[in-house]
Amino acid sequence: MQIAAAAAVIFVAVLHLLFLVLEMFLWTKPAGRRVFGLPREIAEASAPLAMNQGLYNGFLAAGLLWGLYRDDVPVQLFFLGCVIVAGIFGALTAKKTILFVQGLPGVIAAILVWLAR
Repeated sequence: MQIAAAAAVIFVAVLHLLFLVLEMFLWTKPAGRRVFGLPREIAEASAPLAMNQGLYNGFLAAGLLWGLYRDDVPVQLFFLGCVIVAGIFGALTAKKTILFVQGLPGVIAAILVWLAR
C-alpha cells in the first residue's frame, strides 16, 4: 500500500510540474494555447497571471515531494488537500474538467496515503 501511495503522490506532483511548464513557459505558444483553448490575444494578455498560477503549481509539487522525501504523512495530506481544494475551486470558477484532471488524482492519492499510514 505504501508503494501505491508514494506512486500516487509522485503522479500528482508530476502533474503539477506539467501544469507549471504549461502555465509558465507554454501559455502563449501554440501547444499551450491549444491545451487551454485560448486565442493568441487572450493568452498574451493573461500570460503574467498564468505564470503566477504556474509558480503556485510548482509549490504544490515541491510540497508533495518534500512530504514524500521526509516520509511525513501530515505534510503529504496537507498538500494533497490544497490540490483537492484547488481542483474544486477551478471546477467551480473556470472549467469543470479541472475537477477530474486535478482534483480526482489528489483525492485518490490522499485516500492511498491515508490507508498506507
